[in-house]
Amino acid sequence: MLDIGLTVENPIKGPSVIRKHNESFGGLKLEIEELSNTCSKIIKEVGTNIVGKKRVLQKTLVSILANGHILFEDYPGLAKTMIANCFSDSLGCDFRRIQFTPDLLPADITGSFIYDRDTGKFTMRKGPIFTNILLADEINRAPPKTQSALLEAMQEKQTTIEGETHKMKPPFLVIATQNPIEYEGTYPLPEAQVDRFMVRLKVGYPSLSEEVEVLRRRKERKTDEFTTKRVTDSQGLLDMQRTVEDVHLDDDIKRYIVRIVKMTRENSQVEVGSSPRGSLALMKLSMANAALRGRDFVVPDDVKFITKEALAHRLVLKPGPAIKGVKPENIIDDILREIPVPKIREARAAEE
Repeated sequence: MLDIGLTVENPIKGPSVIRKHNESFGGLKLEIEELSNTCSKIIKEVGTNIVGKKRVLQKTLVSILANGHILFEDYPGLAKTMIANCFSDSLGCDFRRIQFTPDLLPADITGSFIYDRDTGKFTMRKGPIFTNILLADEINRAPPKTQSALLEAMQEKQTTIEGETHKMKPPFLVIATQNPIEYEGTYPLPEAQVDRFMVRLKVGYPSLSEEVEVLRRRKERKTDEFTTKRVTDSQGLLDMQRTVEDVHLDDDIKRYIVRIVKMTRENSQVEVGSSPRGSLALMKLSMANAALRGRDFVVPDDVKFITKEALAHRLVLKPGPAIKGVKPENIIDDILREIPVPKIREARAAEE
């Protein structure tokens, strides 16, 4: 079982998740303990290259288990691209990287039809979007027309080229990065596209001891190159994602999630609150978080662990609070303090 140091209050165990063949999906549903052990190995392997930042790695993996796209927004040089590389290697998934630039065209992402002189026919040349994990590096450096090439793939898991629809082979995840301080030559992501990302994560600067450890490991390797061992494969990831779907979610937890999201719409400092897509994202992330910890049921701590990352980027603040420096994360913190945490054990006992 993965221990990440958070308390679990008032647990009520839901239906057990068993390992069984599921013909409708063509895969396996795993024991929760098996899934949790695999997650521990993945985080440990990624941690051989990423010093510290354990909670960031956990939240990244939770998002992957929830089958959600990830937006890393932080300063240059904080290993955002490295994290994406390490996770793709440890998960054994196909990986492609696109460096977004102002002259990047939609066809550079999706692909196009190319005329073949030998056959006299147009043949399909697939773009880098046809992969398992796509790293969209510095996504805000490309114009909106190019950014929108990702929208259909992110939401519908398909892309249309010359009027022909092509399904993405699962698993398919987009991990995007952007620099929050550079504005020259950048194109801010529209709200519709930001909303497609299940979470927005920040890495943050390392502590003094962590940065010394970065130097020590680099000196020991004697090269800038790094390696990450494979822990599972794409089919194994699909099995873990299907297992997450069987994690029990109590009705009180559902109401707790919806109340949090509803209050983002009612807050006086918020112009636009989170849509029901935020509720669904927070639900899936909470279920994935519980599975990662080795439980087949969700508790309030699972929700609180990932709430800011799931909702903050979906809020649009009013001009006044934004000018005063109020952050969406501050509003989420206030909401979490205000809403009573459901007592699952007492509620279930009363029903019985």
